[in-house]
Amino acid sequence: EMMQAGSYTIAEDESSCIVFGMPREAIKLGAARIVLPLSRIRDDILRNCAARERT
Repeated sequence: EMMQAGSYTIAEDESSCIVFGMPREAIKLGAARIVLPLSRIRDDILRNCAARERT
């Protein structure tokens, strides 16, 4: 529902996740717009917020 409402959704990838159950389900459902390792999630959020401010 979040993605359908236009939310920017991110799931942590399996390689950096301690418990992958919840991200796996989001990915399987197609609810994750992007899948990233934990080390890249912060920068992706900041980049996405900056891009939205410019529009």
